[in-house]
Formats: sequence, C-alpha cells, structure tokens
Amino acid sequence: MDGIQRGDILAFFHEHAEAFSLYEPLEARLLAFPGTSIRVQKTQITFSNRHVYACASFLRVRRKAELPDPYLVLTLGMPYPLESGRVAVKTEPYPGRWTTHILLSRPDELDEELFSWAKEAYDFALNK
Repeated sequence: MDGIQRGDILAFFHEHAEAFSLYEPLEARLLAFPGTSIRVQKTQITFSNRHVYACASFLRVRRKAELPDPYLVLTLGMPYPLESGRVAVKTEPYPGRWTTHILLSRPDELDEELFSWAKEAYDFALNK
C-alpha cells in the first residue's frame, strides 16, 4: 500500500484513534483475499474485488450511548440474511443482496467466524 493511502487511513482514524487497533488486523485479513483493493472515503474504508464486499466505518448501528468505546462497524454484502447475535443491523437493499452491519469492539471479535462471513461476502462480490 502506498504512503498516501496509509496517510488517508490514519486520517480516517484521527478522531477514533483507539479503534485503529481493531482496524489493523481486519485490514490485514481482508487484504489476504486475492485482488482486494482499498479505497478510503470520507465515511468508510471500502474493500473490493470486482465489486465492494466489505466496509469499515463508524456507522451508528445503535444509539450513541449504547456504542462501546472503541468500536468499528464491519459491513458485509451477503447473498442471504446472516442470522447471528453478532449482527447489529441487516437490510435487503436489492433482492438477494443483504447489507449486514457487525459491531466490533474487542480484538477477540476478529475471529474465524467473522472472517468466514467476510470470505462469503468476498466470493459473492466476485461472482456477481
């Protein structure tokens, strides 16, 4: 990754510095999926192959008082509604495409279950 993009990522976390420790291992695992690229935007960091499959953001998926500190939201594009207590919000913006928001607040939540869902989102985006 080039220095400009790394600087953009650090700037993205400027007001949420503690959440960067959640983001770094997330980024490393998602970049391990072949052909993944990153785009830093104002409100999210987007991970794509042919299409977007995951985003990291500070989306408010709960009332502000109910959000842990630090937190990070991983949004996955899934082909089905993910049934798990770990899912904060899920919507079906298009038939057969589910946007699934997962609230992360601790490093141990970056586990194999989470990355198996990320791989499903990656495969779904690749084969659309």
